[in-house]
Amino acid sequence: MKSHERLLLENRAWAEETRQRDPGYFERLAADQRPKILWIGCSDSRVPADIIVNAEPGEIFAHRNIANQVVATDFNCLSVVQYAVQVLKVEHVIVCGHYNCGGVKASLDRQRPELSLLNKWLMHLKDIYRMHRDEVDRLESMTERTNRLVELNVIEQVRRLSHMSIIQTAWKNEQSPMLHGWVYALDDGILQQLVTLPAGSDVDVIYQEAESAI
Repeated sequence: MKSHERLLLENRAWAEETRQRDPGYFERLAADQRPKILWIGCSDSRVPADIIVNAEPGEIFAHRNIANQVVATDFNCLSVVQYAVQVLKVEHVIVCGHYNCGGVKASLDRQRPELSLLNKWLMHLKDIYRMHRDEVDRLESMTERTNRLVELNVIEQVRRLSHMSIIQTAWKNEQSPMLHGWVYALDDGILQQLVTLPAGSDVDVIYQEAESAI
């Protein structure tokens, strides 16, 4: 049996088992979504948000990309953030990276000519490495350097969220969401909190939204 065919069979088995356990489950799920959390995670197949925090469908609104980045020109990510914050009114935004991230590891090396599009995406990670090169390069092994850059990247992405007018406006008007930076360890399944920014946290003046002149 091919892998995609197995997925379809597993889906039917899961749906039937769920119906038997809770006959009204899918009717409630189809009615609306009211998640309190926006999760911005890595595309890595080993880090599924719902599973690692034991969440039910409907609890987490998720966006995933390579190395869990928040890029000011990525309209996919920005649209997700805007919808989650302004429409769904999420109370928390979590940026979750993971140790031994392939994207982060690749950003520590030279660009590969056959991966032209990926090189452009990793440029944002290379910028973070460049800003912290002295600290990262002092570490002895590639694993240590990669994992420290994973942490620095998560912290930077949380800061980038706080620079967004979407977030600053929500902080002013709604006193939410709270921003979190977490990292996940593949070898033991444990999440660690790296940084938390409550609503109204200080933002460097060069990133602050100017007051309207009207």
